[in-house]
Amino acid sequence: MRNRPIGVFDSGLGGLTTVNELRKILPHEDIIYLGDTARVPYGTKSRETVLKYAEQDFGFLSRLGVKFTIAACGTVSSVKVGEDSFDADLCTGVIIPAVKAACRATVNKRIGVIATSASIRSESYERLIKYVMPEAKVFSKACPMFVPLVENGYVGRECEPTAAFAREYLSPLKDEGIDVLILGCTHYPLLSDVISDVVGGGVKLISSGAEAARCAKMLLEQKGLLCEGKSAGKMKLYCTDSPELFKENASRFIDISGATVERCSVE
Repeated sequence: MRNRPIGVFDSGLGGLTTVNELRKILPHEDIIYLGDTARVPYGTKSRETVLKYAEQDFGFLSRLGVKFTIAACGTVSSVKVGEDSFDADLCTGVIIPAVKAACRATVNKRIGVIATSASIRSESYERLIKYVMPEAKVFSKACPMFVPLVENGYVGRECEPTAAFAREYLSPLKDEGIDVLILGCTHYPLLSDVISDVVGGGVKLISSGAEAARCAKMLLEQKGLLCEGKSAGKMKLYCTDSPELFKENASRFIDISGATVERCSVE
């Protein structure tokens, strides 16, 4: 059990930010990643559709024998109603780790949240922040164009369309005086430079994917399930659309040298 891989899934490339953090803090672990690129983005889909996709993604990784699963998708975590249906022994989403980190980091208790439309509609982040820190003020904003921009490689601060959307989405949050901003979709850390340019360097950005990776490490330690090997872990990447396109886009954000990329079906 210890030497089985960790599974990570997302609707597309965003969950690779979680993989990147996992490889830093758990360098000996094997990782299997699933990007459901044929159906990205999840954030514009109905709750029923997202739940169906999530069950298929979980099932695919389970069949590959993973020991732990990270749902590196804010939309999946949100529609599962505060992650009540996640078995904490075997998996984690991204909301609870990100909210805990944000509540620890805020000084003025004015917390911003950006995420997909589905995540913001669910109000999962706001409810959990209020549960952890009742006196906090929460300011939320859906950023529906960020995922397609990331998926197509438009992530640099020199990209004017991306910068324009960032100003439109984030200026109202800056005006509210937030000191912490939760990046509630795992695609968004790939836009950190653009986001910081708008909200300012004094606003701490909380990567939901990175926090989920740290949570996974803690849970694996508690369960005695950390890998026993000392060699560098292997990485296998699956996608549900073109592996060539996935590999090209993924390589812009993470070192995938030595990793295999394979197309799969999760339905």
